[in-house]
Amino acid sequence: MKGFFRKNSGSLPLLALILCLFQFFSSFAVYFSGEGARAVLAALGRLVPAVAGREQGEAPEGVGGGTVLDMVISESDGIAALVEEEASLEAASFQAGVLEPESFSKPRLLLYDTYTVQKGDTIGDLAAAFGLNLDTLISVNNIKSTRLLQIGLRLKVPNQDGIFYTVKKGDTLESIAEEYKTEPRTIQIVNELFSDAIKTGADLFIPGGLLDPVNLQEINGDLFMWPIRGYVTSPYGYRRSPFTGVRQFHSGLDIGSPQGTPIRAAMSGRVSAAGTDNVLGNYVVITHHSGYRTLYGHMSVIRVKSGAYVGTGERIGDVGSTGLSTGPHLHFTVYKNGVTVNPRVLMK
Repeated sequence: MKGFFRKNSGSLPLLALILCLFQFFSSFAVYFSGEGARAVLAALGRLVPAVAGREQGEAPEGVGGGTVLDMVISESDGIAALVEEEASLEAASFQAGVLEPESFSKPRLLLYDTYTVQKGDTIGDLAAAFGLNLDTLISVNNIKSTRLLQIGLRLKVPNQDGIFYTVKKGDTLESIAEEYKTEPRTIQIVNELFSDAIKTGADLFIPGGLLDPVNLQEINGDLFMWPIRGYVTSPYGYRRSPFTGVRQFHSGLDIGSPQGTPIRAAMSGRVSAAGTDNVLGNYVVITHHSGYRTLYGHMSVIRVKSGAYVGTGERIGDVGSTGLSTGPHLHFTVYKNGVTVNPRVLMK
C-alpha cells in the first residue's frame, strides 16, 4: 500500500479534487434551480478560473460566445457582472456592428412575380405584405387611383423597391442618378444597359426611387379636403340638366348644405378671381401648386379678395343659391392644367 502511494503521490491532489467535487454536487443536487443553481455556479467560479473556459479554443469574434464560467467569478460579483454585461450589450446595439454582406445590397437585375387582387385588398396592405414601398407598386403597375383597385387585376411585384422614370430630352444617366441619389452604374445593371446612351421616352427603373409627394397624394386621393360639410346632390360627369332636361357634362360636384354654411379652401393657394357670374353666382377661384385650381360657386357671401393668400381650411365664403341654382349648395370644380378632373378621386 505504501508503495502505491509512493508511485501515485503526484496524482493524489487531482484525485482529492475530484472526490471533493463529487461530494459537493451530491450535497447540492436538489438546489440545481433558482438560488441553488446560482450558488453552484458561483462555487464553480471560485474553484475554476474563468480563463479555463477559454483554454479549449475561443470562438471567432462576432460568432457564438464563451461559457457560463466566463461570466461567473464569484457569487457576489456574478449578478453584478451579468447586469453590467446586459447594459453593455444594450449600448452596443446602437453602435456599428457587422457589415451587411455585399450580396444583400449590390444592384441586381429587375425581376417580377405576379399577384391577383382579391376582395378587400388595398395597395397599402399589399405593399406591406410584399415588403415594398407603396410608391413601388403604384409606379410599376401604373396605378392612377389606389381607390379604384379592381378585384382580379394582376399586379406585377418587383424584387426590389424603385419607380419608373421616363427619359426626357437632355437627360443623361448621370443627371438621373443625381436626381434620385443613386449611381449611374446601378441604373445600368438593373435595366440591363450596356452603355451610357439612353433614348428620350424610354422608361428606366430607378432603384430606391420615390414618387413626387404631390403625385402620390393625387393617386391616393388625399390632395384636397372637403370644402363644406354636406352631401353630394350631383356628381361629376354626364347628367340631365335640372333646368332643360338635356344630357350635359357637369364639370364639378354639387354639395348640398344649409344656407350660410362656411365654405373653406380645399387646399392652400392664392385667390386668382372673386366675382359674380350669371350661372355661378358669387364665386371664388383659387390657384394652387402643381397646375391645380379650384372653383367655388353659388356663394351667398364672398369673404376673400382677389390676390389674397389663403391656407387650407380657411373660410372663403358662405353657402348660398346665387346664379343658376335650385337651392342652397356649393358647386365645386377642380382643374388640373386647365382641364376639369373628378374632385372625388382627389379628396380626403
